[in-house]
Amino acid sequence: MKDKIRVGYVGLGGRGKGQMSLSLEMDDIEVVAVCDVYDDRVREALDIIRQKRPEIEAQGYADYRELVKRPDLDAVVVTSSWQMHARIAEAAMRAGKYAAMEVGGASSVEECWRLVRAYEETGVPCMMLENCCYGREELALLDMVKKNTFGELIHLDGAYAHDLRDEITGGLIRRHYRFRNFQRRNGDLYPTHALGPIANMLNINRGNRFTMLTSMASKSRGLHDFAVQKYGVDHEYAKINWNEGDIVTTLIKCANGETIRLRHDDCLTRIYSRELCVRGVRGMYQEDGDRYLIEGENPWPEGSWEPKWMKFSEDLPKRDHPLWKWFQQAGVKGGHGGMDFLVQRAFFEAVKAGTQTPIDVYDAAAWMSITTLSEQSVAMGSLPVPVPDFTNGLWLDRGPDPKSRYALDAVHYDLFD
Repeated sequence: MKDKIRVGYVGLGGRGKGQMSLSLEMDDIEVVAVCDVYDDRVREALDIIRQKRPEIEAQGYADYRELVKRPDLDAVVVTSSWQMHARIAEAAMRAGKYAAMEVGGASSVEECWRLVRAYEETGVPCMMLENCCYGREELALLDMVKKNTFGELIHLDGAYAHDLRDEITGGLIRRHYRFRNFQRRNGDLYPTHALGPIANMLNINRGNRFTMLTSMASKSRGLHDFAVQKYGVDHEYAKINWNEGDIVTTLIKCANGETIRLRHDDCLTRIYSRELCVRGVRGMYQEDGDRYLIEGENPWPEGSWEPKWMKFSEDLPKRDHPLWKWFQQAGVKGGHGGMDFLVQRAFFEAVKAGTQTPIDVYDAAAWMSITTLSEQSVAMGSLPVPVPDFTNGLWLDRGPDPKSRYALDAVHYDLFD
């Protein structure tokens, strides 16, 4: 076990600087290299390091291929544009550095296979930093699933439902990659916030896997209407033909018979939600409405058509995953309600111990592939598309993941005693 690790960050936009700043608050993490194609972002990142950790001598780079060559790096964190995640992570693995990627969908199935091959040829782990896997509610539900509280799972819903019209249409001004993706692609561009926690509950790549999907996209009107309102009818942004459908719905079938419904919904005015819904033979949870029911626990008023719902938020303290109980005692810190901190620690603890990461390269490939596969289905009139088995059969009888507080395949209660 290493006492400290040295880390490089590639991609220094808003998310990259935020994640790097959080890493700098951890005494056992030294950010010694930063990289971005924009020089002003590199300078800003170096200034943050000097302010937060003046004892660290950090160096800036414009080319990630130079950064990954550094022999003193233990890990590389990729927070760049979606279309660069996989190639930078692959370069890091082939240079012998643990790789962590921020979330986003793949541009091609081949991109996913390249990640898998890089891991299998080098043995260097790669983790997707899917912070929603460490959300308080998601971890509580995972613990409940592992305890069989809902009974055998049948169907799960999830979404990335977030009004991002201003960010998307102003993407060129902000130097943000969403602009071109929404302009030229049409599929579920951002599936993993919903899909990651769902995959953990369904044991994907560990006795189960995605087998096929079908996707349908609505017409595209929301971004055009917003651009006209904000920039004026004669502005160049108001004349763009956005390709991304306002709402993209994807259905996924699993090897063990479960079904998943995902929605990508960024282009219309709405309230934020990940719309998580868990359905088992003996209970269910529904994020929208903050309610759940467990057969035998919920009262069924006489004459009513349905049992009385329980509020999940009220019962959350007794349903909490032990990691969150420990986290609250230690003091919750980090962005997005603390889950940014937990997902970083999950990665860094694996790097320090030299073990596999809780979200591995097969998970990253399977989750990311949904984007490009949904594009294919939409383009072919919603025809079913097979999902590759990125484990090449290993999902059938893989052994347990390394025992850790941050493990997602099992809950190790003894580590919290």
